[in-house]
Amino acid sequence: MWREALYIGLGGFLGANARYLISRAALKWLGPGFPYGTLLINVTGSVLLGFFLIWTSERVLSSYNLRLFFAIGFCGAYTTFSSYSYETFALFEQGHYGLAAWNFLGNNLLALLGVILGAVLARSV
Repeated sequence: MWREALYIGLGGFLGANARYLISRAALKWLGPGFPYGTLLINVTGSVLLGFFLIWTSERVLSSYNLRLFFAIGFCGAYTTFSSYSYETFALFEQGHYGLAAWNFLGNNLLALLGVILGAVLARSV
């Protein structure tokens, strides 16, 4: 169990730092008017996770530890949006269109409402 946590932690360390560096670079290059860094991270993280999970399950065999390191550790720390995106894609690909739509709308709307609720609570204290 501790080895699994180590693989996840190492990947998470790299993913979190990559997120920070890319966010800073996007802010410097594109300015603060729109969260381009977050958008860039969410899109690239989704591309990375989609590629990695399909490639390692359909094209080549990978070790369990590599999947822990990259999919859960790196991508999980880089962006959890990638997990949500892949799960929505998987539901859609399996023909569960209603569930895919609910996952898409639910995550976007409920997460936004969660941010609003958190902001309201923080401002009321």
